[in-house]
Amino acid sequence: MRRSRTRIGLLVALGVLASVPVHAADAARDLDAIVGDVDRGERIFRATGGCTCHTNYPGEGSAAPELAGGRAMETPFGVFYSSNITPDPETGIGGWSSADFARAMREGLSPEGEHYFPTFPYPSFSGLTGEDLADMFAYLRARPAIRRENRAPDAPFPFSWRGSVAGWKLVNFTPKTFDDAPDQSEAWRRGRYLVEAAAHCGECHTPRTLTGGLDAAMSLAGSVEGPEGQLAPNITPHEETGIGEWSRADLVWYLQMGIKPDGDDTQGLMSEVIEHGYAELPASELEAIAEYLATVRAIENRVKATE
Repeated sequence: MRRSRTRIGLLVALGVLASVPVHAADAARDLDAIVGDVDRGERIFRATGGCTCHTNYPGEGSAAPELAGGRAMETPFGVFYSSNITPDPETGIGGWSSADFARAMREGLSPEGEHYFPTFPYPSFSGLTGEDLADMFAYLRARPAIRRENRAPDAPFPFSWRGSVAGWKLVNFTPKTFDDAPDQSEAWRRGRYLVEAAAHCGECHTPRTLTGGLDAAMSLAGSVEGPEGQLAPNITPHEETGIGEWSRADLVWYLQMGIKPDGDDTQGLMSEVIEHGYAELPASELEAIAEYLATVRAIENRVKATE
């Protein structure tokens, strides 16, 4: 209870401080000049895990409207529902420009300048290239349009107030950039881009601070407050508590089939991410992910579900 009150106090104060009008960045407008490629866009779409959070598989089974939103995302701050990202012009992104899409992905802002709740992993997506964003937008625009109204969060004030997100951003959000890393291989650099930006692995596998930001000191070390209230395991190369004993072939096979080295299969959201996302990627992309993850800092963190 004390932790929740502290979170509320921090976000109210920060939200009041930062709730000023937001104006679109001029840089985003440049993306309207890029003609996206649908086929390349599908590849980056799959690299994100197929945007499975935007399809309500658990609630509606195989009949769920694909990418039409409404999926409940449980967090310590309340329940937030994913949005409709089909090209419906009224309830989805059919009326968006490429710049609107880029601004949402890189800055967490709607076309009207409203803040998106950070259950949408724009802190990671902010690292995507302009070409990849244009291609992904072209792919999404080519999908069937489904009319489905977006749903307001089931969260107490101030977490349901978008003004609090402005404060959250002041404390927790820095757009992601990558250095050239000339001493690393091309595959390593590709793997870093996929893990840190496109696949946004840290958004689930990194524990969060009191204000709901990612704890950089525990990057990829697992979280008991993962997506939809599920445990997200340690994926650093720590030999006892992470995946340090996995070979690169083990990890590639896991991302293709969802089968762990011990023969156990994965469950929950990760199984959907593999089925609708990573399993559709070329082996070279998965090998790049494996190469990068083998080099991140090994962190001891024996993540266990709460009793």
